[in-house]
Amino acid sequence: MPIREATTDDWPRIWPFWHRIVAAGETYTWDPDTSEADARALWMHPAKQVYVAEDAPGTVVGSAYVTPNYGGPAAGIANAGFMVDPDHAGRGIGRALAEHVLTAAKAAGYRAMVFNAVVETNPAVRLWTALGFSVVGTIPDAYDHPRHGRVALHVMHRAL
Repeated sequence: MPIREATTDDWPRIWPFWHRIVAAGETYTWDPDTSEADARALWMHPAKQVYVAEDAPGTVVGSAYVTPNYGGPAAGIANAGFMVDPDHAGRGIGRALAEHVLTAAKAAGYRAMVFNAVVETNPAVRLWTALGFSVVGTIPDAYDHPRHGRVALHVMHRAL
């Protein structure tokens, strides 16, 4: 599966699944009513290295970014975000994006990666664990999940 750096022209292909995932309110702590302009500013921010996975040229089926999690003396710790078009789930796209971003983060000089708020019911928790992340903290009853009620958020970490 080809993964490449995203361009501004990719946003119209990312937005439909970005909106669908965030509006579902099951995995991201962003407001489900986030406007397209605000979503673009969040995902395509110039400080982020953004990538897309393509099923075929011009067919974006997933996207990810890597960015510093902190600033100053802690800027060597990365953060990342991942989204796979739900219509293409279960095909290894998330794993391919994760492996790509971990490699890119290490190549960029990051020492570790931290996820600040992983919804405990998110199936990606299994993927992150399989890729060497560990839960370093849990905030109980922090997320109002539309199907499961209040669930915890995990803070996950992996050295690079």
